[in-house]
Amino acid sequence: MRTALRLLPAGLIAVIALAGPLLAPSPIDAPVAAPYALPGPGVPLGADELGRNVLSRVLAGGRELLLTSLVVACLVTVAAALLGTAAALRPALGRIVERVADVMILLPAVLAVLLVVLSWQGGGRVALVTAAVAVGLPYAIRVVCAAAAPIAGSGYVEAAVAGGERLPQLVWREVLPNLRATLLILLGLRFVAAVYVVTTAAFLELGPQPPAADWALMVRENAPGILLNPWAVVVPSLAIGVLALSVQTAAEVLAPRSGRQVVARL
Repeated sequence: MRTALRLLPAGLIAVIALAGPLLAPSPIDAPVAAPYALPGPGVPLGADELGRNVLSRVLAGGRELLLTSLVVACLVTVAAALLGTAAALRPALGRIVERVADVMILLPAVLAVLLVVLSWQGGGRVALVTAAVAVGLPYAIRVVCAAAAPIAGSGYVEAAVAGGERLPQLVWREVLPNLRATLLILLGLRFVAAVYVVTTAAFLELGPQPPAADWALMVRENAPGILLNPWAVVVPSLAIGVLALSVQTAAEVLAPRSGRQVVARL
């Protein structure tokens, strides 16, 4: 019962983000009140800078953030799982991978996003996903490599090597099955990091463009009128925070304690 209750917030926020556009009480682009109108009949959260229904835009603004962050987290986790385990099994490859990861970690996340998105003309969301993956991959590789190192040196892996198994077989059969808990925790952490990168891109006007309904974009657009209708900024900000924290909590709940301890040590 306790586990179900801890998973409930993630489920609710995911349902709201995905089904929100269908639940919006009014069109997300049509003005329904005066700009920055306070909550009232038909606009329970008031209106934004153009008089649009804040509630409708909040309900419609989470889908792209959720899906983009999930895609980034999955890509980073899968790539890190393959590269990290291969690096742990092959020391020569591991040294190369770690050196590249060390160099990439030195690049600030915001600068990396700016370089990729601005240099990729017309890249759109693909460019943003690429930048977010590049930012998150170095840390994830180091985590997986450190977690896989003890397994790579275990007796059953050495026996598999002596039996003639090649690197792909060692990765898929011997190492990855023992990293499920670690990878699940890592997926949650990478999701939170992806939310940060995607929302930062929106604040820098590198993500969704007006008049798109997007939580991060709503915060940036309505910040000048926060004293007139604070709900236009507070609610999407809370939605971003709840999304990130609830998914991370769900990953921790679903992962065995051993996986949490491994990632915590790293």
